[in-house]
Amino acid sequence: MENKVIDVIKSRRSIRRFMEEQIHEEELELILEAGIYAPSAHNDQSWHFTVVQKRELIEELSAQSKEAAQEFNLDEVILKMVKNPELDIFYGAPTLIVVSGEEASMMPQIDCAAATQNMLLAAEAIDIGTCWNGIVTFLFESSKKEAYKKKLGIPEGYRPYYAVAVGYKKSRPTKAPSRRKGTVSYIR
Repeated sequence: MENKVIDVIKSRRSIRRFMEEQIHEEELELILEAGIYAPSAHNDQSWHFTVVQKRELIEELSAQSKEAAQEFNLDEVILKMVKNPELDIFYGAPTLIVVSGEEASMMPQIDCAAATQNMLLAAEAIDIGTCWNGIVTFLFESSKKEAYKKKLGIPEGYRPYYAVAVGYKKSRPTKAPSRRKGTVSYIR
């Protein structure tokens, strides 16, 4: 059975090589609209999206997030990654979308995760690459969180949960890795 939605879900990959060219405004708006139309607990729609297209600020967020992450108890793989001075955690993407949730709402982190997934799928549907990033959250759990919330215009009472690197794909991703077996139980 052919289904365009399922095809997009199966073809979406995390992209870690982006072209420098900025995505078009109408593409960005379509991606954001998909996030806005995500399901949310109690229909709170408790998200806020901050679009960053200023290269210097994206680079600063990468460096500061890596520095902040080192203050936490991380596994060796992640620690080695964030200590790499050459690593840009946003992989050169020309656009970054920071997804924040209203802390007073019922389930802001889940709402933001649903919005983030919608944006990833919308981007894939129009052949734009994305990479969902959680390392940036360390910055917003560090002593610098208030300064960066202010710098990014995050509304009062909101907490940044995720960031999505967005841009045109520099190369085509390889075929999807096989999926684990035994992840579904049926009770009939």
